[in-house]
Amino acid sequence: MAIWERIVAAVLQLNVEWRDIIDIIIMSYVFYRLILIIRGTRAEQLVKGLIVLLLAMIISDQAGLDTLHWTLSQMMIVGLIAIPIIFQPELRRALEHLGRGKIFQTTYWNWSSQDFENMLDELVKAIFVLVKKRIGALIVIERSTGLKEYIDTGISVNGVVTAELLVNIFFPRSPLHDGAVIIQGNQIVAAGCYLPMTEDPSLGKELGTRHRAGIGISEHSDALALIISEETGIISIAHDGVLTRYLDEKKLRAFLKEECSPDRSDNFSLWSWRSSK
Repeated sequence: MAIWERIVAAVLQLNVEWRDIIDIIIMSYVFYRLILIIRGTRAEQLVKGLIVLLLAMIISDQAGLDTLHWTLSQMMIVGLIAIPIIFQPELRRALEHLGRGKIFQTTYWNWSSQDFENMLDELVKAIFVLVKKRIGALIVIERSTGLKEYIDTGISVNGVVTAELLVNIFFPRSPLHDGAVIIQGNQIVAAGCYLPMTEDPSLGKELGTRHRAGIGISEHSDALALIISEETGIISIAHDGVLTRYLDEKKLRAFLKEECSPDRSDNFSLWSWRSSK
């Protein structure tokens, strides 16, 4: 008898219904996504600690260590109550990932492929002027997650993206150079914006405030953050909490086209009517 036939026979003996199989598949996927979300965050270490505590509680119960088992049980109760508080950033991140699905994707602007290409040309031109002049910059490109709470911390600009405007904003001693520029579609909506800092302890000490703010906004939203190092001129992109460094023009264009182009097939949204307002 083939191996797969034995597996099918074993499943039939267990009297497993198709609903049970679907239930197992769904729960397996949910746990898989949760692992991906908490991987590399502070929550990963906390989960490991809870697993160790749970195993210790089971072993103490089996060994008849009543006092130790009672103590660990009370700690587990307190831990379960504290989980929503401790895991608040991760829970928020998980819900935001759920809300970024294709069905609920929000579109805040209408723009054509030509508008995107013009914006991309101006943006890349500005970035390499800033690199040449060793001027630090932090540019955030809004995607499906709204950034209004961060836009409100800066100065309203509402100007079309041009290389000249971006270079002037970040020019040293200009009123708006200290902070982030937020781009929405082909518009610079605000400059001098304050962004949340990442709390990732694994980041190298060579990464300064701009890099940490860029990673922070990418952890709180699906935005892309372009960072230009003032000291080295290195171009980096923060996306989903991950920093990609040492980008040249070709890699930068390819990354932005892949993530921001209006030609992508995932632009369908139940909320697309909002973009016509």
